[in-house]
Amino acid sequence: MHIEPGIVTGAKLVLSYATAAGAAVYSAKLIWEALRDRGVLSLVGRAVIATIAVFVFFELLPHVAVGVSEVHLILGSTLLLILGTAPAAIGLALGLLIQGALLAPSDLPQYAMNLTTLLVPLFGLHVLSKHVIAKGTAYVDLTFKQCLAMSATYQGGIVAWVAFWAFYGSGFGAENVSAVLSFGAAYMLVLLIEPLADLAVLAAAKGMRRLEGSAFVTPRLYAI
Repeated sequence: MHIEPGIVTGAKLVLSYATAAGAAVYSAKLIWEALRDRGVLSLVGRAVIATIAVFVFFELLPHVAVGVSEVHLILGSTLLLILGTAPAAIGLALGLLIQGALLAPSDLPQYAMNLTTLLVPLFGLHVLSKHVIAKGTAYVDLTFKQCLAMSATYQGGIVAWVAFWAFYGSGFGAENVSAVLSFGAAYMLVLLIEPLADLAVLAAAKGMRRLEGSAFVTPRLYAI
């Protein structure tokens, strides 16, 4: 997932550095909490899993350029539900950076924008999960409605940020508006897939109770 080069340029890139810095600060808070609660080995292990998963999602799963960006099956809600928010944030940040450094150097000037676009919706999902998932409910017991709400929050957040960057960088001309609408319409198709993917992964986890208490999944997967 990336904003196409040339959409935001010059001095306007400064805003992306500021938003990415804010996302980094909130990530640091979540990372500190994860270290305090589970220790460094658990966090590092889950972050490595998340990073590998994100790279696979970006490069091996189907993706297509539409309008101002690319449509990917990022599975951000899946990462959060299985690994936790802090490891998911680390994985998204590192996976995106590795992709750019190794395979798409032209994307690196947009890294701060893309980082903001991926992480801020994840943080919104983190907050929403406390409201749509009742206290005491393990993630493996989530319903389709709850998975849909979480997926819609994440994917909707991504579309909103992409639209913001596109309009901020290139204005509201007819061509740009059309490109943004095309991207948004295509990206919402992900909502047909991601909740089902979440349920499938959670069902698999439910059948693997030996993972309960493992350092490599979030404790909330099986318990409160």
